[in-house]
Amino acid sequence: MIDPAAQIHPTAIVYDGARIGRNVKVGPFSLVGAEVQLEDGVELKSHVVVKGITSVGAHTRIWPFASVGHQPQDLKYAGERTELVIGAHNMIRESTSINPGTAGGGGITTIGDHNLLMLGAHVGHDCRIGNHVVLANNAGIAGHCEIADNVVVGGQGAVHQFCRVGQGAMIGAVSMATADVIPFGMVVGNRGKLVGLNIVGLRRRGVQRAGLQQIRAAYQAIFHDGAGTLAERTAQAGRDYPDNEHVQQMVRFLTAGSDRSISTPG
Repeated sequence: MIDPAAQIHPTAIVYDGARIGRNVKVGPFSLVGAEVQLEDGVELKSHVVVKGITSVGAHTRIWPFASVGHQPQDLKYAGERTELVIGAHNMIRESTSINPGTAGGGGITTIGDHNLLMLGAHVGHDCRIGNHVVLANNAGIAGHCEIADNVVVGGQGAVHQFCRVGQGAMIGAVSMATADVIPFGMVVGNRGKLVGLNIVGLRRRGVQRAGLQQIRAAYQAIFHDGAGTLAERTAQAGRDYPDNEHVQQMVRFLTAGSDRSISTPG
């Protein structure tokens, strides 16, 4: 079903069955598959391909040569019907690729709202991407990763499959995260090591000096003080700062189950 207010360029191909919302713009030489839903105000600039069982949220814009919803890059994929769900108000820039899920990973890839995926970024199968995430040019998120809100991955940065990246964390440019990254942590280097906290990101989100001092103290106690095990130091930090939600996020992250180890200082 195509809304009468949609604008579809004569050179674009829209397969029967696609659902095209109000004021959607499908630009020149773009292709929209039969099981795709483009919600109101979506814009495909030109030369964009959206395939598979894919929904794109309202007012998301997709730039030329993006590949959205094609078969996952997983040799175990056997043609099963899996999904890709993209939220609203995202900017998906040139040559970005986003894969749907696989049966072995839950069958769905999700991307939240207000994200910026810059040129050449990749989101692999079965990933869960939060809101207000920035993937800079050529950043790569491997399959089965969980990227929380307000994360930044620098240019040519990468996250290993099955890793979790906590809220507000930052992966530096040309850095590779092979282990889970704590909320508000900052990882830098080839096979990146935890180098501190993303203080700039915390300040931008309005965390005041007293709160920052508590977060720094908790980080120091968990990763540098050395007394007891990591689990014991984490539990103590949670007890020491029960009213600091940012510290509590780190504690919850560190105590949750995971398939990967935790990034620690080098």
